[in-house]
Amino acid sequence: MKFNTKVIHGGQHHEPATGAVNVPVFLTSTFAQKSPGQLLSGYEYSRGANPTRQALEDSLASIENGARGLAFGSGLAAIDCVLKLLSPGDEVIAVDDLYGGSYRMFTRLFEKYQLKFTFIGFDNVEELESVITDKTKLIWLETPTNPLMKLVDIKMVADTVKGKDILVAVDNTFATPYIQKPLDLGADIVMHSATKYLGGHSDVIAGALIAKDAELGEKLHFIQFASGGILGPHDSYLVLRGIKTLALRMQRHSDNGFEVAKYLENHSLVEKIYYPRLSSHPQYDLATRQMTEFGGMVSFTFKSGKKEDAIKFLENIKVFTLAESLGGVESLANLPAMMTHASIPEDKRAVLGITDDLVRLSVGIEDAEDLIADLEQAFNTIN
Repeated sequence: MKFNTKVIHGGQHHEPATGAVNVPVFLTSTFAQKSPGQLLSGYEYSRGANPTRQALEDSLASIENGARGLAFGSGLAAIDCVLKLLSPGDEVIAVDDLYGGSYRMFTRLFEKYQLKFTFIGFDNVEELESVITDKTKLIWLETPTNPLMKLVDIKMVADTVKGKDILVAVDNTFATPYIQKPLDLGADIVMHSATKYLGGHSDVIAGALIAKDAELGEKLHFIQFASGGILGPHDSYLVLRGIKTLALRMQRHSDNGFEVAKYLENHSLVEKIYYPRLSSHPQYDLATRQMTEFGGMVSFTFKSGKKEDAIKFLENIKVFTLAESLGGVESLANLPAMMTHASIPEDKRAVLGITDDLVRLSVGIEDAEDLIADLEQAFNTIN
């Protein structure tokens, strides 16, 4: 089954009682039993499983080519579940350019439970091999990264740890399975903030995990069930509805993202532009090898290097909306140093290149001409 078909039919079935084409929203906490321990429908209690959430989880497994999908109350709840696979003393190697919420969870919550986190750039095999120890149990990747659009060679990482007792997990939020399939490249777990492109309409908070094999999926499900970080049935319905248009939206996001990136690359006020489809991107070759499209996330800095210019620019956008988050049909813009990545210490941001004038755009599905015109008028307000 091809991807455009999978997003609509993958793992999905008509509701058996009524034949409903769309899965109903099962607003129930519990299910009647025929006799103690003898279930009528296979469902017992909605923390363990709910038919609406199950439909979403089956869809997630289908579009990521995994064995088991799990839906959570947020992307961070999904990450929390993965980290609970580990034990005190275990070590995690994570990409250094990391979503601020992930960094905050790693360093401020889980370090106190004796997990050790090492942050590297994953620029080559030698760098990775130099930090792997016999205590390394998890590698955590984002690719493209948030907000600098760095790429990690997933296959290189998976091949490097093959045969070792090390899991490879990939945050695939920016790319989505329309653009990149980490499990096919050797990863063990895919994570999504389903709030973003999977939901696609800025109307739900949700997270997702997809496991490559059923045994790992069952371990993750036990943690989800025991910890309770589930996604509710109505929110599950919203994400499932969003997935049905994922292919159409991601192609439009990618087309618009490229047009905006080309415009920014030639603007007199722009110093650096971060977008993997541009041949100027240092990992352009990896991007063309690992990704089938390039998405709608674009970041840039100002030649002046002034935070004040970035703030004035963001205060004057009109079609773009100044807001956190990304991946909705509408275009958004934010200043990571003061918004999405404020929880990362200033000195670490400086080392990574998350400067105070770095603007991150989530390019939506509007007409590209209108988006570019909006950016132009905002630039014109800067003296």
